[in-house]
Amino acid sequence: MEEQADDLRELMNSDFSDAISTESGNAADSNHKTRIIAITSGKGGVGKTNVAVNMAIAYAQLGKKVILIDGDLGMANVNVLLNVVPQFNLMHVINKKKTMKEIILDTEFGIKFIAGANGFSKIANLSVEELGYFAKQFSTLGNADIIIIDTGAGIANNVLQFVAAADEVYVVTTPEPTAITDAYGIIKIITTEIVDRSVNLKLLVNRVHSADEGKRISDRIITIVGQFLGYKVDYIGFVYDDPVVQASVIRQKPFIVVNPTAKPSVCLKHIVGRIEKTDTSGNDGVSNFLKKFLSKKSK
Repeated sequence: MEEQADDLRELMNSDFSDAISTESGNAADSNHKTRIIAITSGKGGVGKTNVAVNMAIAYAQLGKKVILIDGDLGMANVNVLLNVVPQFNLMHVINKKKTMKEIILDTEFGIKFIAGANGFSKIANLSVEELGYFAKQFSTLGNADIIIIDTGAGIANNVLQFVAAADEVYVVTTPEPTAITDAYGIIKIITTEIVDRSVNLKLLVNRVHSADEGKRISDRIITIVGQFLGYKVDYIGFVYDDPVVQASVIRQKPFIVVNPTAKPSVCLKHIVGRIEKTDTSGNDGVSNFLKKFLSKKSK
């Protein structure tokens, strides 16, 4: 086991040159700084996946190359909102049955989509050789401008892996007392479990009835986090509660496409605009994401 850990550390400490120089001429640009965003929540049912899907499309509407990854491995449902039926998923790559190029799907909404899989936790037991193959395949995504990962809700290990490796993490909550409590809970776990690096945490309040409500909820959580955890969390914005969201789910078309002028659509476009204005100098792209992601395996 110690020998495998040493080999894995060597893999992590490499510059991933083998991974970046991929076959078939589709090498990722090692100088391209892909922005990698993880979207998470303390509990299910707060609209996290809807936020992830519509945020991805909002980015695409700005002319960005966007890849959306379904990391909600227990209750994967991004494909339902996109009305696609993926034939292959990340497990096919992990098992070396498919390349990343073969599982990535184009969608009618201008974004690319990668389906997750319930068995993704198997990555913790992969050999160094298998992890190297996965790293090589994942690094081919480095030509994207934005990668958005819809993580699972709660505190599963794979959620923390995605969160620890992402450039930015958006915690989605709602005004419901249980959602607020769980949002604080997931922030507490993130800040206490991931102790070897800082996490760029931001809060998004979904299903609000007014801007004041969103600000009030965020202020409460941010104050408590600062007081009891000594951690800084920023407020990135709110999304209005609106019947158009549920109607779009039934139609299996994202609300930002169904009704681009609806309040939730305008909110998400505004949030994406704010994100784009934030400093990205600390973003190190796909290669560094992999190093941080795989580092969890050597502990």
